Amino acid sequence: MEFCDECGSMMKAEDGLWVCGSCGHEEPKDEGQNYTVTEGQEDSEVIETSQGGEESALPTTEAHCPECGNDRARWYMQQIRAADESETRFFICTECEHKWREDDN
Repeated sequence: MEFCDECGSMMKAEDGLWVCGSCGHEEPKDEGQNYTVTEGQEDSEVIETSQGGEESALPTTEAHCPECGNDRARWYMQQIRAADESETRFFICTECEHKWREDDN
């Protein structure tokens, strides 16, 4: 599995590229690696869907958006590294929908 460096979502394989379904970020696939892609993996990784202005089920917190300066963001945590390392916190601005992550380093 590959994860987006921009927003942390799982990347999907498309024509020699890894493409993020959330933010659209693209990265070339390593030609020397073998990959197995299944629909079940991709469907099971969906964290949030939002349609037509519906409110998100994600909780909100005080967090400074680096894009617009807003002070509220929705957040969630996801284990994207080894199991013995802490989870990564992801934020989505409530105003501009900018996505960013915060690691415990």
